[in-house]
Parts: sequence; C-alpha cells; structure tokens
Amino acid sequence: MSDMMERPRTACALAGALSVVGSLPDVVPIVHTSLGCGGNLANSVAFGSGYLGGGYCNGQAAPSTGITETEIVFGGADRLHEQIRNTLELIHGRLYVVATGCMSEMIGDDTAGVVSEFREEGVPIVSVSTPSFKGDSYHGYDIVLDGIFNQFLPKADRKNDRLVNVFGLVPGYDPFFRGDLEEIKRLLESLGLRVNTFFTPDQTFENITSAPAAACNIVLSRVWGVELAEKFEERHGTPFWVTDLPIGPEATDQFLAEAAEKFRLDAEKVIGQGNQDFYGYFERTADAFCDQDLKFYAVTATNSTYAIPLARYVTRELGWVLADSFVTDKLSMEQQRALRCEIPLTFLTGVQEIARAITANHPRNRAARYFDDLSPLYLIGSTLEKRTAASRGAKHLSVSFPVYDRLITDRGYAGYRGGLHLFEDLISQIMSVKS
Repeated sequence: MSDMMERPRTACALAGALSVVGSLPDVVPIVHTSLGCGGNLANSVAFGSGYLGGGYCNGQAAPSTGITETEIVFGGADRLHEQIRNTLELIHGRLYVVATGCMSEMIGDDTAGVVSEFREEGVPIVSVSTPSFKGDSYHGYDIVLDGIFNQFLPKADRKNDRLVNVFGLVPGYDPFFRGDLEEIKRLLESLGLRVNTFFTPDQTFENITSAPAAACNIVLSRVWGVELAEKFEERHGTPFWVTDLPIGPEATDQFLAEAAEKFRLDAEKVIGQGNQDFYGYFERTADAFCDQDLKFYAVTATNSTYAIPLARYVTRELGWVLADSFVTDKLSMEQQRALRCEIPLTFLTGVQEIARAITANHPRNRAARYFDDLSPLYLIGSTLEKRTAASRGAKHLSVSFPVYDRLITDRGYAGYRGGLHLFEDLISQIMSVKS
C-alpha cells in the first residue's frame, strides 16, 4: 500500500453529497447503497462540523434503499424503484436527488435508468454517482451540485446582471460555511448585488432555480467548486471568478474592490464603513493586545479553502510569525499548484506526520539554556491538532474539519465581522487561563 489515511479529515463522496443536499431548501436525498452507510456518514459530518446536525429528511432520516445480500446478487434496481416511489408518497420535496454509494456502483445498478423513468413521469429527480472511489467529500460537493445545476436546471432565457451565485464552501466540511456565506452575502448586497448562497437559512428553492440567470459565479476556493463553475459556464454561459475567502479588513477591502470593478460598482463607501466598524471595535482591545504582548508564532493546519486566508490574517492583521502552514486536503499536483502564493505551504494530512514535521522544522530546546524555541506558539487547525498543541504547550483553536470541541451555529470568520470573530476567539483562548 503506497499511502495510508490516519484519522481522516473527511469522508467519502457520498458523505459530501448528503451534506450538500441536506443543506439545500426543499431538496430530499435518496441514498442508494448498503444498509447503514447513510446513517454512519450522517453521524460523521453531524458531529465533526461543530455539531451541524441533520436537515429536513436528511441525516438519520434520509430515505435509503439499504441494499443487502439479495440486491448484491440479483441487482438493486427494483429496490431503488420501490424506494423512490415510497419516498414520493411520504416525503414532500421540490427536488429529489438519488446518490449512489460503493456497493450499488460495484454491482452495476443502472441508477440513471431508473431515475429517467420517473423523470418521464414529470418527477423532479436527478441521480449522481458518488461512491468513495470517485473521491472524498469535497469531490462529492462538486458532483452533486453539477447534477443539480448542470443536468437538472434548464438554461435561463436571459441573465440578471446584478445576480451572483456563491460557490466553494462545502457544507459541514467547511464548518463555518453558514456564517461565512451570510457575511459574503451581506457584503455583496451592500454593493447593490443580489446573492444566491443556497445553504443559509434565508434561502429558498427559488434561489436554486434562479441560479442559471446569474451574471457571475463567485468561487471562494482555489480548488473546490472550480470544476463545477467550469461546467456551469459551458452549459449556462455564466462566467466565474475564483478568489480567496476574505478574512479581516485588508482581504475584505481587496475582495470588495475587485467585485466592484467586475460589476462596475462603487465600493468606496462600503469599504470605508467596513473599516470604521472593524477598527472601531478592534482599537478598544489594543491596550490588552499590545500591553500584554499577545504576539505568537502560528502554525495553521486547515483545508485548502482556509489555508491561505487564515495564514494571511494572522501575519498581516495580528502581526504574528507564521512558522508553518499545512494544507490537510488530499490534493492532486494540479490542485496544489493552484494554491501557489507568497506563503510556503506544506501538504500533509495525517495528525502524526504534521506533528513530526513541526518537530523537525522546530526542534525542542532539549534543556539548553539558550535556544531559539518556537514559543509562545498558537496552533490553529482541527480538533485533531489539540493533542499536538498540548504536547508543545501551545494554544489551540479548532477552525477546520473535524471540529467537535465547540458548537457552531452562525459563527463565521469571513469579512469584517468574521475578522473580529476570529480575533475574539483566538485571544479568548489565551485569556481563558486567567482567573
């Protein structure tokens, strides 16, 4: 075996698809795979994403064929047909998504053929192929949204030059996706745009159906959602803009300026108000931050979407020294190249290999009196990094999947408000030892 996965930071493509569908309004999943898969995958994301839980008819309540030995031997098409019919009778939805798992794919079930029969009857239903050998949960995000936006939705008669779609944040596997999307929506609306985020509580099914009429797709990740946007452009003729998730005032100023330029809008007033709000709060903490010398070395270990924005934030906004920045996604060489920037990135996934890399890059003092030790240190990553941080006497904050040592509702780190939230959470971990 050439590679191994130690304490995985994601699940399979099916898990990603179910997390997406469970976060969309009036969309119902139908799981076509082995008995128990749907429930186990629901638990993995529900508890690993800051206790996201399940949505309407999702999670533990997701309809499933639950195929067993009989279907494995004789095929599961009849069982799928039965489950779709039962789901239509019992569960109201405006779109049904049949997502396959490993077993149904390996036995060669014609899932698309069964679904097409219902499509001919006028049922709003689509099928997506999401076995584990198609990729992890991040790939599942691209696959299921491609099935909905590029296979199910028709082309729009005309474009709305002030409507945009936002992609790139994966429900659950980007634990702060709801708060981040809400702040991005607030910022873009302040410029005069209409925004489809799809996954926040204010969104309806009409936001999904209006997506083909958007003038632009904004992808807040250099890796995830890009392939989806490329296919979206091929089908619907919608151009896309790939940019980093803005965290803090400097990044948000740049984000708004670029957005305003693309849509020929004026961002000066919005940027001015955003900075006034941010620094109006931030400056009140300056005495505590500076007088107590709350400057740290920082090590980040996050997915590819957060890696660059977070590293820039701790260096440019907080003035901390970035010692290492680890990207924990399993990425191809092409995807790694897409992340090239001024920040040195190291691509590692395993908890122990990251811990060993930190030790190799920054040896302990070994009782030497004069030694350039990596201290004080702040390790910003997932809950999996908590033990590594403790072993080095470092502070720790969980911001990347899996997060199961904190509850997340509408918390987000994007934009001006998110930059304040992140500063608050980071410094609160330092202050928590005081009594």
